[in-house]
Amino acid sequence: MKRKFTIFTATALCAVMLLGSISMFGSASYLTYTYSVDGFDMASPDAYTPEIEIDSVYMGVTDLEIDKTTGKGIAPPIDDPRDLFVDQNKNVYIADGANSRIVVLNEYYKYKFAIKEFNNDQGVPDSLNTPSGVYVTTDEIFVCDTENNRLVVFDLEGEFKRIIHEPKSDVMPANSIYKPVACAVDSTGRIYVISSTTYMGVISLNADGSFVGFIGAQKVTASWWQIIWRQFQTEEQRALSVQNVSTEFNNITIDHKGFIYVTTSSIEEWQQQSAIRSKSGDYAPVKKLNSSGADIMHRNGFFAPNGEVSVRGIAYDTNTPTGASKIIDVAIGPENTWSIIDEKRSRVYTYDGDGKMLFTFGDTGMQLGNISSIEAVAYQGDKLLLLDKTRDSFTVYNRTEYGDILINALRNNNDRKYDKAVDDWQAILQRNSNFDAAYVGIGKALYRAGDWEGAMKYYKFAYETENYSAAFKMWRKDVVSKIIWLIPILVVIGAILISQFFKFAGRVNRRVAVSTERRTFWQEVLYGFHVIFHPFDGFWDLKHERRGSVRAAFFWLAVTILTFTYQAIGKSYLFNPHGGYASIFIQTTGLLVPLLLWVTANWCLTTLFDGEGSFKDIFIATCYSVIPLPLLIIPSVIATHMVTLAEGNVVTLLTTFAYVWMAILIFTGMMTTHDYTLGKNILTSVGTIIGMAFIMFIILLFTGLITKIVSFIGAIVTEISYRL
Repeated sequence: MKRKFTIFTATALCAVMLLGSISMFGSASYLTYTYSVDGFDMASPDAYTPEIEIDSVYMGVTDLEIDKTTGKGIAPPIDDPRDLFVDQNKNVYIADGANSRIVVLNEYYKYKFAIKEFNNDQGVPDSLNTPSGVYVTTDEIFVCDTENNRLVVFDLEGEFKRIIHEPKSDVMPANSIYKPVACAVDSTGRIYVISSTTYMGVISLNADGSFVGFIGAQKVTASWWQIIWRQFQTEEQRALSVQNVSTEFNNITIDHKGFIYVTTSSIEEWQQQSAIRSKSGDYAPVKKLNSSGADIMHRNGFFAPNGEVSVRGIAYDTNTPTGASKIIDVAIGPENTWSIIDEKRSRVYTYDGDGKMLFTFGDTGMQLGNISSIEAVAYQGDKLLLLDKTRDSFTVYNRTEYGDILINALRNNNDRKYDKAVDDWQAILQRNSNFDAAYVGIGKALYRAGDWEGAMKYYKFAYETENYSAAFKMWRKDVVSKIIWLIPILVVIGAILISQFFKFAGRVNRRVAVSTERRTFWQEVLYGFHVIFHPFDGFWDLKHERRGSVRAAFFWLAVTILTFTYQAIGKSYLFNPHGGYASIFIQTTGLLVPLLLWVTANWCLTTLFDGEGSFKDIFIATCYSVIPLPLLIIPSVIATHMVTLAEGNVVTLLTTFAYVWMAILIFTGMMTTHDYTLGKNILTSVGTIIGMAFIMFIILLFTGLITKIVSFIGAIVTEISYRL
């Protein structure tokens, strides 16, 4: 029995080791991931896995010339490849920079022909010179003949057709050099050219090469100092000074609808990093332009489609790239997907039509699937091709089962087959529970089926507030329709209760005003409702008649702190999608620090401005002035559970009105407490704000000095202990 158990255990162990080996063999040499709403990368199943690396030998390029002695190919291999393009027949085109040619391969990556020398339209022998880009339409091949400053057009067999020379126009910058590095052609024949030395946007040409104009110029910014300084410069000084010009684009492509995708890697680092969390395209490294040059890209993901999100400024490993992505190419994929590549990290980022990240993969290295120096990206059916400039090759990636399900889900969604899309999204979630687009897809299907509550549930998983708001609006409509008769009753009851409470507070305050008895704590608290509606009379009695007290002031201060805590955690999902966490200590500090700074600074100025209020008077008046905050902020928080995002202005209005009301009460309170005129009170208020800043400076300076003294004493003690 023992021998059988030993044999069984050994067999099981071998099976586990074998399965582990198979798994490692089938895995990719890189990590595929997406990003969470907090910016952390989350592992994802591979959407593409490497199949083969295609070099010049595999293509058959070196076999164009054979050494008769060895029988081996000696033709020049591809050197310094600069662009990669796949046409509608899946033929592959490579811009071979160092050899000044375009190499054309069939769909199996075998050599067909090369374009290098030709007879031009004058019948004179001509040749390409360091081409940097290639674009193929249904019947023509457009080559960016960079060092010859022109575009050259060939037919699909490689026969010369025409030359498109440098465009001529009065709006072209003087002394500019035309260096076309990328181009694209739309269905109407209009040509769009990227010149590496042009800063005015994409050059638009008619089919005959005539100049149309510039489109899509990047935003230019100048500091206030630069703007002011230029007003005092002479014409000569302005000509010699640094010019604020738009950043140039580096690549371009067009989708089947005629929309233009352009990329740039010349944006300032801080501007591009700020654009990661922005919905604006002002400093985006990739844009989607219409024919007039307007950016129409959707940026509906957690982060803008700008490549890397986790852009750490300091790397623990010196080989780890840091900073924003350097985007150098864009390719259009199936079902409105598109991909960009990051030259820093040799990584691919793929997004859907809404700008939501679908997956990211890739890394530098020598293993199959890793790219030493990424240069271009192109789709070939269900395959993805990445060009490696250092290894003079490209790698073919196959779409995985997970990738197929993802594309099929997008296809069904685009075709409005939402029921079928749900099955695909659920299949994706079984493989990747972190995939937010799947939750959104299921939510949309449930929304169209009328299941508002179910849709809200899935939207919430994906932090999809806009769609959640739409589902909530429909759910609210159903609920209201069922209790429509109850709403007026609740409104009337609420109005009566509020009215009766204020009447009660008013009776108490009037009775106390003529009473000679000692005031109770709750009478002092209720007097706050008289102050906020009758500030001049209220603050006068607060000081001279002692209608308030320090204990009542602390009560309202505590209520306000609790109100801020409730505001931080009590808002609905729509207005607090990430779930707020509030610490009483933080809320207390956030209110007490500015309040005490105000009271202290204002009290310090009373001697200079002949103020009549004491520190205690100022403190009590200020604490009574914050009463509008709990009165209006609490209802505004409750209102977040009843309104949609589009109706959120109601919440903002209540909160804003609360702070404006508080500011008016503080201003009135100080004027009454110190018996100031309006002008002197304005001057004192401004001085108080300046005094608050000065006190903060003194505190920070003193804290820094104490820290240094403690550190110095600690260093001395440590040194003495070592010597002893």
